[in-house]
Amino acid sequence: MEFLQIGFIELIDIALVAILIYQLYKIVKGTVAINIFIGLAAIYLLWKVVSAFNFQLLSEILGQFIGVGVIILAIVFQQELRKFLMMIGKGKVMKNKGLFKFNFSVEHDNHLNTHAIAKACEDMAKTKTGAIMVVTQMDDLAVFAEGGVEMNAEISVPMIESIFYKNSPLHDGAVIIRNNKIISARCVLPVSNNEDFPGHLGMRHRAAVGITEESDAIAIIVSEETGGITYVKDGELFTKRTAQQLEQFLNRVFTPQQ
Repeated sequence: MEFLQIGFIELIDIALVAILIYQLYKIVKGTVAINIFIGLAAIYLLWKVVSAFNFQLLSEILGQFIGVGVIILAIVFQQELRKFLMMIGKGKVMKNKGLFKFNFSVEHDNHLNTHAIAKACEDMAKTKTGAIMVVTQMDDLAVFAEGGVEMNAEISVPMIESIFYKNSPLHDGAVIIRNNKIISARCVLPVSNNEDFPGHLGMRHRAAVGITEESDAIAIIVSEETGGITYVKDGELFTKRTAQQLEQFLNRVFTPQQ
């Protein structure tokens, strides 16, 4: 049968499609979109099968559905498509495999004061003072910064601790740090809708995951319940970290490459 003849080019084609589908699956996994994704994949597979066997009427019906399906996909998977395109733009598709990986260098105007951030987190962890800080990279997060209280202050331990002091008017919300300055405080962040999000973690952690899913920023949280230090990158939580581990992580990310 002609449609079963597979050559080298066809194998490459199949492999690339498999990689694309796998990356899309990883994005929608754990969200309500996963069931829709599986359903659409099943309909598309059925369409190709009936087309191969020349079932003209059924093939025509499914073909019309698939034709309109592009618009349906753009609506239903709006957030997932946005996230996928952001991953491509940030060079993080197949990042663990080294495929489709781009390296867009991030230039920082000033070297980040990682020691002050880590020391402030250590002090707040001891007193169980809740805090969430977001450190920008390529994405400046201007939309979220403009929604908060403008600061434009130098990073220091007393400054960070005073912002998140429980009686401070600025403690309720996130701090956004850009170019070694506290740009804004009391910022509202988008929360993650991931159904696999750990139930024992609170809204600060969910907001930290949400902002790192939508941008390349790094989020840092101090839990007011446990005093635990957590940092988040690309939506992945690194919990129960020490101040030293946090500082080492920030140095790896933000130290300019020579």
